[in-house]
Amino acid sequence: MALPVVAIVGRANVGKSTLFNRIVGERISIVEDVPGVTRDRLYAQADWNGRNFLLIDTGGIELADADEVSNLIRVQAELAIDEAEVIVFLVDGRSGLTSADHDVARLLRRSGKPVVLGVNKIDHPNHLASVYDFYELGFQEPIGISSEHGHGTGDLLDAVVEHLPATEEETYDEDVIRIALIGRPNVGKSSLVNALLGSERVMVSPEAGTTRDAVDSPLEFDGQRFVLIDTAGIRRRGKVYERIEKYSVIRALRAIERADVVFVVLDGETGIIEQDKKIAGYAVEAGRAIGILVNKWDAVEKDDKTSQRVTDEIREQFPFMRWAPVQFVSARTGQRINRILPLAIEISNNHALRIPTSTLNTVIEEATTSVTPPSDRGNRLRIYYATQVATKPPMFAMFVNRAELFHFSYQRYIENQLRKSFELSGTPIRIVARNRSN
Repeated sequence: MALPVVAIVGRANVGKSTLFNRIVGERISIVEDVPGVTRDRLYAQADWNGRNFLLIDTGGIELADADEVSNLIRVQAELAIDEAEVIVFLVDGRSGLTSADHDVARLLRRSGKPVVLGVNKIDHPNHLASVYDFYELGFQEPIGISSEHGHGTGDLLDAVVEHLPATEEETYDEDVIRIALIGRPNVGKSSLVNALLGSERVMVSPEAGTTRDAVDSPLEFDGQRFVLIDTAGIRRRGKVYERIEKYSVIRALRAIERADVVFVVLDGETGIIEQDKKIAGYAVEAGRAIGILVNKWDAVEKDDKTSQRVTDEIREQFPFMRWAPVQFVSARTGQRINRILPLAIEISNNHALRIPTSTLNTVIEEATTSVTPPSDRGNRLRIYYATQVATKPPMFAMFVNRAELFHFSYQRYIENQLRKSFELSGTPIRIVARNRSN
């Protein structure tokens, strides 16, 4: 199910990033009291009263500013407006109504999107009178808030949720495996979809950024039904302002949210770049089953050690997903294309794996016997028992005497032991420590 999008927009330095952090519950966006600090859009999933949505933080809109950086920030904000179902228009109640606010208001009215007007920096009841000045902008009742202290943000979110579109249920059966192909532009995602489908179902062009939307294509293999989601290439943020790709990033992220299995597509000719790691990180954070496809393998000059050398490089460059299987393919020649869907079935099954509690605890006991848990000032970590509390991805709760002693390094050791003992290739796993008294 694609999440609806809510964009926070307004002129520079009205507190958009502070509100973003307040709503998502963590300091994701950089906050400084200097105009223009937010140089690109930031995305995070948020929820209010049971409604989930994707929240976008934007740079300030300065329509009269001819500065090149300001223009790029403005264009990115305009793209966020294009992508959003609901817009939060944030203004500064402390500095009052400005001509720039009027400029932004005209831009938002042209969009035709629902607009919720938030008057920020109303930190004291004595400031409430300034809220009424903003009726002049011509939107519904302005809502006075304080992003810094949280005052009024609940009323703001109530108004946002009222405008969200009705929830649309997925039409796919539970046994259908949804696969998203993600990667930067021109790595061959659409060509891979066409190779799997055996037809030119998705538009393919050598020009980067041809695919502008996420396209669903059903198929069946060996009795298993799939839906392939071909996503627009994710560019580096600094290039997102290009109009031809105005929907690419947000819809690729939406595709990840809808997918069961995500294949990160790399370009075998050009190698790994920093953007590949960022794209893969989106899928890991979402907890999806993941495989890596190195495309255009036919164009690579190689010997009998090349594939192992590239695999080692991938493991080194993607240390956060060493568990993701790697497959070398060519959409152009069809090389190893027949291995992709069986791999999707395998990692999807691992993603949904449920381990009996007794078997799990046997492995944990053997692991703690082999490597003694850490201690601090005479207090040693004890893992009393473990249980699996979720699947997709598998999540394990470890009940311990002191959770603060369950250091990251020992968690990683436990994770490695679980991976050695069970079929967990292609899926992230989550481990949480809980004090037994809780």
